[in-house]
This record gives sequence, C-alpha cells and structure tokens, in this order.
Amino acid sequence: MKNKVEAIKGGTVTSPQGFTAGAVEAAIKYKGRPDLGVLYSEKPAIAAAVFTGNRVKAAPVLVSMQHADNSVVRAVIANSGCANACTGQQGLKDAQNMAKLAADLLEIYPKEVLVASTGVIGTLMPMGRVAAGLKKLKLTARGGHLLEKAIMTTDTRPKEIAVKVTDATGTYIIGGIAKGAGMIHPDMATLLGFLATDARVDPAFLKKALKAAMHDSFNMITIDGDTSTNDMVSIIANGAARNRKLTAANGGVFKLALSHVCTYLARSIAADGEGATKLIEVYVEKAKTAGDARKIARTIAGSPLVKSAIHGNDPNWGRIVAAAGRSGAHMVEHKVDVTLQGVQVMKDGSPLPFDKPALSRLLRKDNVSVVVRMNTGRAKATAWGCDLSQDYVTINSDYTT
Repeated sequence: MKNKVEAIKGGTVTSPQGFTAGAVEAAIKYKGRPDLGVLYSEKPAIAAAVFTGNRVKAAPVLVSMQHADNSVVRAVIANSGCANACTGQQGLKDAQNMAKLAADLLEIYPKEVLVASTGVIGTLMPMGRVAAGLKKLKLTARGGHLLEKAIMTTDTRPKEIAVKVTDATGTYIIGGIAKGAGMIHPDMATLLGFLATDARVDPAFLKKALKAAMHDSFNMITIDGDTSTNDMVSIIANGAARNRKLTAANGGVFKLALSHVCTYLARSIAADGEGATKLIEVYVEKAKTAGDARKIARTIAGSPLVKSAIHGNDPNWGRIVAAAGRSGAHMVEHKVDVTLQGVQVMKDGSPLPFDKPALSRLLRKDNVSVVVRMNTGRAKATAWGCDLSQDYVTINSDYTT
C-alpha cells in the first residue's frame, strides 16, 4: 500500500470519525460570538497532551495535567474570555467544576475531560454563565468550526486543518484547530491546540509522536517573547478507523502527518500574530548541532530589532547577524552567510553589495524569508515569527480596559 497524506478540504478537528463538537455564546466576556465549547469522542479514547513551561500554571492546566494521565480521555471543554489563571483555590474548584459540568452533559466521568481556558489572567470564571451555556450546547460532526471560533481571542482568522493518511496499517484522519496571537513564545508556544484522530494508536507512541511534532512546530514559533500561563496542546485518539494499531515500529507515516498538521497550525499562529502584517520564516542551515540551529533560528525570529526592521521594509541585515551572535550557539563569524528574501547580503562574514531599494520592495511581501548558513556543521532548523507593528502595542496597552 502506497503511503499518502492528503489534505481534506474544509477539514477541522471533527473530521476524524466519531468526533463531535459544538460551541455557544455564554457571555463569559464576549457578546455576539461563541466563547464556550466542547470537543467529544463518541467512543472511549486515549489522549496525550503537553502544557506550558511557565511556572505559573492556570487552574485548567493543573486539572488537565492530572486528567491527561488517565487511561481514558474523551472530551475537552474550552472557553475564551477568562484564563482562570492566578485565581487560587477558587479557580481550581471552578476548573474541576467545568470538567464535571461537561462530564454530566456527556454522561462520562469528570476525569475523562480536559479543561482549557484563554483570556484575561486574574479573573474568576463566571461559573453560572458556563453552566447556563452548556445547557444550550449542541454537538455535531461539523462543530469543530464553531469550537475554533469559541477559543479565539485576538486572533483575526481561524486555524484549522485535517489530513487523510494512508499507510501500511490502514486509512485514518488527523484533524486539528488552534488559537493564539499574543503571549506566544517557545517552549510550548501556542496557547490552545486541540488535535483528534480516529487512528488506533499505542498510548506510549502517541505521547512520543506528539512531543516530536511539538518540537519542530509549536516550539519553533514566537510572537512576543512571552510564554502563556495557559498553553496546552492535546490529541485524542479513538480508534474508530480500525487500522492496525500504530506503534513506534510502524508509525512513521503517522508521525510525519501529525508533524505536518502541527506545523500548519503553528505557522498559521505566527502569521496571525497580534498586529502582524508579515510572516517571518527563519531557516538556519549548516549549524554545528541541532540545538545550535534551533537557538539561532528562534533568537532571530524573536528579535524585536529584526521584527521592527522587517515591518518597516528595512534590509538592515546586521540585526540578523547580531541576533545569531547573542543566541548562545556556536558561531564562527567569518564563515556566516546571510540571505534575505532571496538576496544574499553576507558571505563568509563579509557584506555583499546589493540593490537596497529593490530589496526593500521585496520585503513588502506578506512572507519574508531569512536564511542563515553557519557553515560549521550539518544541522538545520526553521522558526516562524512575525513583524512588530504599532498595532501590537495598541492591542496590548488596553487589553483589559
């Protein structure tokens, strides 16, 4: 059987068999749009999840970390408008109660429900509105689109994908949604991401596959250098596709497909950064080690000076080299080459002549490519970021007022 990974038009997290979702307007903060939703597997399922590296962890993260270790996980309840972070014991009780309310609705156990919240830190969850909202909730096989809208905050557009995978074990689907536009930085840089698959997967392999996919996707994006208190990416696998169980021995195509889904969502988040007008893609090649390549790529993508220059269409490539130099990675200055938007501006550590106005015009495009060749080894890495605009400051200067 030929291995294939095919995009599903209009695909979302409920594209895999046996998954439904829905969302409602609960008026947690926003009016006129959904802000509370549920993802549900109609069959018993397993899950894997990764969480924020911030030492300040929101109440829903603490609850989900505990529930993710269970042998069965069937649902996620999520909201926008309130992060339920830095809310003490009451916040923890509220997160636990959200799991119970969803479990009662779905007739499953609370420990089978993950909880995810995004919004303002330091605000208690309006549990009365959550309970009332859930009474209006309807779950459908196309409800993944509504759930995506319900988790958006300063996002300007949805981030959804699904792929159909065929390999030696059979045919199955992986779908996902994500949100995030600000407070995005490695490691665990997304805010919220929900993935689902109808594949039969060994639990230990599912955890390893998600961790590997995160490594080169969500953990390689940065918008503003701030890591959220609420970051969570989870995947639920219900086995409805009846493929032969995926393991480390036969799951290579699954890992590639999952990485593709995560990279698409991560790249979409970077492109939709708060106030962003451009996606910045940083490719580091021929670094001494993989760790060095990652450090350099992420430092350049996250540099406020690089981001500002690209926003202003300024081919000030010295900022790129300076960011690489402060990354902490191994670097030999006289070996470095830099190419900006397809124009080589530095070779062997020395400047090259180029048409500055022409390169400035190239920088006006929506996607900006930065290639840095270290020429000290064979390792490579890619990071994604966005430009830094005045709108970013505006959005974050009056977020609660």
